[in-house]
Amino acid sequence: MPLRTTILLAIILSFISGCSGLLPVAKSTDESRWESFDQVKASFDLITPAKTTCKDLQQLGFDPYHTANVQIHNYLAIINKFMPNTNITMADLPPGLRGCLEAKDSCVAYELKIENLKSKRHGNLFLDLLRFKREATQSGWRFSAFLVLVDDLVVYKLWEGQPSIAGEIYKKNPLGPLQDPAELAKDTAVVGTL
Repeated sequence: MPLRTTILLAIILSFISGCSGLLPVAKSTDESRWESFDQVKASFDLITPAKTTCKDLQQLGFDPYHTANVQIHNYLAIINKFMPNTNITMADLPPGLRGCLEAKDSCVAYELKIENLKSKRHGNLFLDLLRFKREATQSGWRFSAFLVLVDDLVVYKLWEGQPSIAGEIYKKNPLGPLQDPAELAKDTAVVGTL
């Protein structure tokens, strides 16, 4: 067997055997002062409606002018969030929200959404590159906080999130790159921007 054929065969076998260390790793982390779900939840728990002020929020990290990823909503957005249809009336809302909607322009809401997600592809490099089979492990956390203020005083707070995200992503394309050419172009664009 000539040397050239032996080298080519060795390269092909190394791809087929699965060089998972060469597969891409993705990480999506929103900029924030918190490194874990527990840290952001502990800061949120320090907020007390009818006591916490805008200055307190700034110290806790929930200030849209000093913290990334905090959105400001006006009272109309608050109505859309808590009264999405006519079946929900002002009487159905908690007192802090009712006071906010009555205050109109003196009412704002801060919404914080942060996530920390990691995705690591594994499996056979050859099958992954040719898009026949892709496997990945995903982990991380998400946290979202909604704070309603009237005249610089918190009147209502709400949170939701996922303390632990863990899962497997498995995608099999029997036709490989021919199965979804639009996704191939998207993958190429993503690799080009990294």
